[in-house]
Amino acid sequence: MIWAAVALAALTLVRLWVAAVTPLAPDEAYYWVWSRALAAGYLDHPPMVALWIRAGTVLAGSGEIGVRLLGPFSAVLGSVLLYDTADRLFPGRRAGLTAAALLNTTLALGVGAVVMTPDTPLLLFWTATLWAGARLAAGGAPGWWLAAGLFAGLALASKYTAAFLPIGLGLYVLIASPGWLRRWQPWLGGLIAGVVFLPVVLWNAENGWAGFARQGGRVTDWRPERALGFLAELVGGQIGLATPLVFVLFVGGVAMAVRMAARTRDPAWTLLAVLSVPPMLVFLEHALGDRVQGNWPVIMYPAASIAAAGLTAPVWRRLVWPSVGLGVAIVFVLYAHALSAWPSMPGGRDPVARQLFGWDDLAARVDAARRAAGAAFVAAEPYGIASELAWTLPQEVETLGVGNHWDPTALPRARAGPRQGILVRPERYGVPDAANWPGAVYLSEVARASGGTDLERYSVFLVQSRDDTLSPVSLPHR
Repeated sequence: MIWAAVALAALTLVRLWVAAVTPLAPDEAYYWVWSRALAAGYLDHPPMVALWIRAGTVLAGSGEIGVRLLGPFSAVLGSVLLYDTADRLFPGRRAGLTAAALLNTTLALGVGAVVMTPDTPLLLFWTATLWAGARLAAGGAPGWWLAAGLFAGLALASKYTAAFLPIGLGLYVLIASPGWLRRWQPWLGGLIAGVVFLPVVLWNAENGWAGFARQGGRVTDWRPERALGFLAELVGGQIGLATPLVFVLFVGGVAMAVRMAARTRDPAWTLLAVLSVPPMLVFLEHALGDRVQGNWPVIMYPAASIAAAGLTAPVWRRLVWPSVGLGVAIVFVLYAHALSAWPSMPGGRDPVARQLFGWDDLAARVDAARRAAGAAFVAAEPYGIASELAWTLPQEVETLGVGNHWDPTALPRARAGPRQGILVRPERYGVPDAANWPGAVYLSEVARASGGTDLERYSVFLVQSRDDTLSPVSLPHR
């Protein structure tokens, strides 16, 4: 519909504006550093986010809009794919418009479309895989398995949680259409996904399986005495990220998908169930022993949006547009807050302010401390602080990253030889490790502030770099 296209175009313009003028969060700055040393993998994630940032900065320059450029446009493409998917799975119900509206009014997509993280490309390629799967569920040509394999491989190259895609599609075949097991197209689709993901596997093999070990190591975390708190955080986080009324619709839609898949093995409902239930069960199990990060379950949102759009009972239909209205209001309040650069709570307790505000202020204070000490470089811990300083400090200031996050990267190593510099680290970290920074001398404390509020305080140490200690990397500047 024309008015829906106009609304999406207007929303995209707003997202582009917010993306252009809002400072980078520490993780975004970290991924930007990756984009300056492209590789087939990194310690935390596969390489897709770095490739997207590199493409965006080539097209739009090295500012915030360059880093985030592909995010708003990927949300547009994903919305179109979701619209078509829902209409194919539930023809005649105007499900496409409902599904696209629900997903676009979640806080998860509202934020994900204006910041650049691995979830941004993941959500697009996950939706594209669902789109190809819907073609198959609706009786499309077997060649759509090849497209599904390609998109699933690209999702795997975005984030490791995309492993739920081949799991879900395999369950779909077993439950709804076992005849596909005798056809070659699904197997070739799986091979295509594996080939696309192969460079990530090879990178891990060459780097001691660092990425797989880091993500796989999460399963060993086990603190069952805190299970109730972790479960409450998981549910509460999803209510917030989906927005409250949309969350209710998502729960209703996924419950209906499970019920219909179990009773009738209907291809449409089964496809939605198998792409929702396995990750949901794994995240619930993980929450019994450790915290589930709020963004992890976002992979369930495309299928949940379509399932919610497939609900036909009047009580559900009456809830759709109030849900959309509330979601839009929440998203735009968050945009306004991010644009204001004023913390909403004192003492650095505002999570938006802690992520986005005051980085230029910190860089200015750190550079003043460097000049006062006559230091040759600035080193920083952890990786997010180092990346923000590399993004904001003047070009002539050599900025070093230290720690295991930088070890498997292709970034150049810092210049050898004894030199004097300053080390910046959050005050709560205490004194630096003497094995890495022998003889570190405390100099001062600096604050990152915005709107008259101190968001975080950092300790500054005078340090000496030596050839026989840790090997920091030299970080790029804009």
